[in-house]
Amino acid sequence: MKKLNLTQLGNFSKSLTATVYHAQPRFTEEIVEIFDFARENGLKIAPRGAGRSYNDAALKGGGIVLDLSLLKCIQAWDSEKGILRAQPGLTLETLWQFILSDGWWPPVVSGTMKTTLGGCLGMNIHGKNNFKMGTIGEHILEFDAILPNGKEVTCSPKKNKDLFYSMISGMGMLGIFTSVTMQMKRVYSGLLHVKEWNVPNLESQIGALLRGAPENDYIVGWLDGVANGASLGRGQMHAANYLTKDEDADPDNTTRVAFQTLPDKFFGVVPKSKLHYLMGLGLNNLGVWGVNMAKYIVGHDKSYQQPHAAFHFLLDYVPDWEKSYGKYGLIQYQSFLPKETALDAWREILTLSQKRKLPTYLGVTKRHRPDNFLISHALDGFSLALDFKITKNNRAKLSEMVQDFDKIVLEAGGRFYFAKNSETLVETARAFLGAETVEKFRKLKKRCDPENLLYSDLYERVFAENV
Repeated sequence: MKKLNLTQLGNFSKSLTATVYHAQPRFTEEIVEIFDFARENGLKIAPRGAGRSYNDAALKGGGIVLDLSLLKCIQAWDSEKGILRAQPGLTLETLWQFILSDGWWPPVVSGTMKTTLGGCLGMNIHGKNNFKMGTIGEHILEFDAILPNGKEVTCSPKKNKDLFYSMISGMGMLGIFTSVTMQMKRVYSGLLHVKEWNVPNLESQIGALLRGAPENDYIVGWLDGVANGASLGRGQMHAANYLTKDEDADPDNTTRVAFQTLPDKFFGVVPKSKLHYLMGLGLNNLGVWGVNMAKYIVGHDKSYQQPHAAFHFLLDYVPDWEKSYGKYGLIQYQSFLPKETALDAWREILTLSQKRKLPTYLGVTKRHRPDNFLISHALDGFSLALDFKITKNNRAKLSEMVQDFDKIVLEAGGRFYFAKNSETLVETARAFLGAETVEKFRKLKKRCDPENLLYSDLYERVFAENV
């Protein structure tokens, strides 16, 4: 194993940094060596894929960050059945580009194609179709993993079932994925039918999600976080559906990577690599109010066809968009509420953010369903993700406010997602997961990792010994 050097790493939202020992194995055998090194030197380990988490999930200050991004080989592909086996460092970008021309698409994707397969499993990501396809874990046929206790295991919904449903969603704290076998979704075109329409308030937005989910393959809402009064929670909905067989006149063309590739210039003029600088000029209360007002006014009912990549990966449309939030980054806060309580809880959250003069600059809503994974954010309801800009003077106020949001969400029977929410307290994690789930996870942790080698800053913050 190469000598490990101290370096500075941060999270995706530029809000947290840590001094860590950076380890980047080229072969799975080196993972065991890194476990041994950590054990001998009294160090903790945090696994890391592409580092796209908005919190401290892939950081361990003073410890080792186990960077799995070089373990990215596609190990097997059955183009007839749509079954792929790959290493954990494979990105969704490489994945869809490899399979689309054969008529397949990942059944669940995040809002960015830059995430890795291992990271997606560790957080059990959801997409704009969670209400229909569930989380990514529901499409995993089996995986291989190395545990800190020295064992190598193969897990599936039937084999080592407890580990299967716990490592997927387990934040990388039980073991390290080394190979993942996944079922893909058959598609007959590189295009989606997309419908777009405005909704005047929060109630109509939630109603659109509730009514639209059974009728569409995907549905997602944009929410204007600065609108108030009767317009509180207004926004725009986007629903999409797959094209049926033979509906696309030229599927060989639309499934080409070149057809799907996002343009590198805005309106064909402004290089997108520079666009985040311009965006940063408008990321203030007045600028966001103006942009949101214009977006809502010009929005109207329309239908069109759009490439899969353009619809799914909006976060990749502007490279380095997170830098537009400035030096101190952003906090993304995501809550999941039962369909019976979401309206009142989110109305209270949005009103509180405006009252404290800390409005969200971006809001996204989705429809969800429950799942069987141990550390689950899922429920029969909705999610709302909110972005808040951090400044030199507002970090403490933001932290206090989102912790007040937590109280509102817990009171309403809600849940949280450990790839977001950098301010979650241990008491909050215990409250929404429940004592039984926490105890089960701790027992598995003791079995798989008796020396607590896997111990990210996130785990220390929300689980650890205080729970």
